[in-house]
Amino acid sequence: MGAFLEKPMTCKHNEHGEGNGLRYGVGSMQGWRCEMEDAYHAKTGLGENLDDWNYFAVFDGHAGDNVAKHCAANLLQRIITTTEFGNNDITKGIHTGFLQLDESMRNIPELASGVDKSGTTAVCAFISSQQLYVANCGDSRAVLCQNGQPVFTTQDHKPILPGEKERIQNAGGSVMVQRVNGSLAVSRALGDYDYKNVHNLGQCEQLVSPEPEIFCRDREKADEFLVLACDGVWDVMSNVELCQFVHDRFQLTDNLVEVANQVIDTCLQKGSRDNMSIIIIAFPGAPPVSEEAQRREEALEVHLRNRIEHILSEMDTIEYGALLKELARQNIPDLPPGGGLHAKCSFVSKVFKELHPKLADSCEMGNY
Repeated sequence: MGAFLEKPMTCKHNEHGEGNGLRYGVGSMQGWRCEMEDAYHAKTGLGENLDDWNYFAVFDGHAGDNVAKHCAANLLQRIITTTEFGNNDITKGIHTGFLQLDESMRNIPELASGVDKSGTTAVCAFISSQQLYVANCGDSRAVLCQNGQPVFTTQDHKPILPGEKERIQNAGGSVMVQRVNGSLAVSRALGDYDYKNVHNLGQCEQLVSPEPEIFCRDREKADEFLVLACDGVWDVMSNVELCQFVHDRFQLTDNLVEVANQVIDTCLQKGSRDNMSIIIIAFPGAPPVSEEAQRREEALEVHLRNRIEHILSEMDTIEYGALLKELARQNIPDLPPGGGLHAKCSFVSKVFKELHPKLADSCEMGNY
């Protein structure tokens, strides 16, 4: 978990789709980590009697990707085949599905032997025509936006939370440097069986619990979009910043993959060192593309280009890093809300390479 590359892997895995009045876009990037341990699942229409239901989930693996990938492939089926889900008790069905999956994974040979010690956080959403169910286990997060502002968010399960700390201590563990036994940064997760071996305690009373926190709310016309993302995003963007940024980008393009990629590129520029995965689900109330917003963005880029040309013309030694630092000191109007100059670094890099193609390699992350 602590190892980093010399420069980030910025190639992305993307997916998009639509159905039941929803559109979604996925962006996933390895970033600075030596391995990609995130996984996700997105599906509109769940078949049979669930054609009007939709499912989205992000899994942030640690100590390997095995558990994250297994959960991405199996959690949905576990949940929708529970007796409770079949009886339309959706909350209990989600709860049972999480616990059943966590128990069943103990039998995977490499996990049972202890050779594989991986685990994963999970945040998922079930969306019907009338309701939204969100389940969270760990520190991946869901945020619902209306009018560019968060109106609902899950709570990250961290060991320092009073209820989580009490459970950890009751199970014979401790919280040191804000981690379970000084090691694991989340207090709830799937997998992580080294932390689930107190035999006289129940499944949800262990040092690390697989129990999801589940929320249900009625859908509203004002709902714009729902974001599911791992902590690589939330480490550097607040709920408000992300909502403002995505709301603003929606007015420039209806391509949700492009918006998702802009989020993770901006987070990389803001300093995220983790894997990053995000699913953006657009409701019918999402802001439409605006010609005025597009004109404003075009004017911003013209202004930025002029600033870049002027700054570089006054430099004795041309350096991309120095250019960014000088731009950051200046008051540039109409930068993307929630993203700021970080959201325009790809444009700055593009202009720099046009003006000084021989220095193009100096624009790589990590070289400034």
